Amino acid sequence: MTDPTRDFLIAPSILSADFARLGAEVDDVLASGADIVHFDVMDNHYVPNLTIGPMVCEALRKHGVSAPIDAHLMVKPVDRLIGDFIDAGASYITFHPEASDHIDRSLQLIRDAGCQAGLVFNPATPLSFLDYVMDKVDMILLMSVNPGFGGQSFLPGTLDKLREARRRIDASGRSIRLEIDGGVKVDNIAEIARAGADTFVAGSAVFKARNEADPHRYDSVIRDFRDQLARI
Repeated sequence: MTDPTRDFLIAPSILSADFARLGAEVDDVLASGADIVHFDVMDNHYVPNLTIGPMVCEALRKHGVSAPIDAHLMVKPVDRLIGDFIDAGASYITFHPEASDHIDRSLQLIRDAGCQAGLVFNPATPLSFLDYVMDKVDMILLMSVNPGFGGQSFLPGTLDKLREARRRIDASGRSIRLEIDGGVKVDNIAEIARAGADTFVAGSAVFKARNEADPHRYDSVIRDFRDQLARI
């Protein structure tokens, strides 16, 4: 059963933002009620796409963004970029277990620097990677699409995986966020939350829904997300 006291966080993915005015886009989405800036890092090696790196993260901090930045590293090998994103000002750093030769060490690198650490699970990646590192994990991110591109549809089988991840978190007694990424929309966010998620990455669902009266504000869609979550 979903804990009604659990706090829900909305994390728009800037992968779907207008990169020609990225600083303003991030300002606008945060002013509209978003909680976290989700930062998709792809290397055209671990995933078939090439996006942005630590210099963009650092630029957002210099621009004045003070909200948490959630750096999702879809890169292999991952350890070098962990250090770069620590220096760039990331708050959360999550990576895929397949991208690290030593998962425990990679997690510890993040936490030793004072950042929040997390593991990311592709649709076919088993949660058993968590068995010996729950004490070093601050966030578990489940991919509900295959990583690499925005705008994909939610994979329904992820709901059962969310329930299993929530059971693991509850059994651990630890404060670990459970994030979902891929195909999150107004019409499915409540079902996803009931399955156990508390942090919701949404890219195209947010940035493609600009308010017609003010094309760079996102109040309406974020309010719709909140309304759906309030009904759980």
